[in-house]
Amino acid sequence: MDDARTPHAAALTRLAELRSAYAALRPRVDAGQPWPLAERFGVEPEASWGPREVLAHLGEMLVYWLGEYERIVDGGRAAGDGTPFGRNTGDAMRVGILERDRTVPLRELFARIDAGIGRWEARLAEAAPGEDDAVGLHPRLGEITANALVGRMVLAHLEEHLAQLEGIVAER
Repeated sequence: MDDARTPHAAALTRLAELRSAYAALRPRVDAGQPWPLAERFGVEPEASWGPREVLAHLGEMLVYWLGEYERIVDGGRAAGDGTPFGRNTGDAMRVGILERDRTVPLRELFARIDAGIGRWEARLAEAAPGEDDAVGLHPRLGEITANALVGRMVLAHLEEHLAQLEGIVAER
């Protein structure tokens, strides 16, 4: 359904590219094992994470932001009345899931990322015209549309962490 009639044609194309890029990176991450666990992974900059923390974070964040996207779309609010959504980096649930999941086998972490991207692809393929205009109110960023959430919290985030993982693997 990735054509001009789909409101998210460009995002769907990019998601497919990112899905392929993560799959292509997996053998190189696997070959670098064993990867040590990062000493600090809570509210410290994500730049200090290793592959396990990055992959655990990606698997969790894809599901989390899909739920927040749905919260905004379902709220259907306009500018000035945004639906509250989101979290900050110090969110206890985020840190707890990262701590737990960074010890999950790499094959499962990559499977979670693949499944998470697949869920986003399915949801964006069925998006109704105009629903992405719904506005959310983030605790730090303020008002953003559901469409902006896709670009910032999903696509840009996947791209940043892909570059991060590629850099880590290249240094190994």
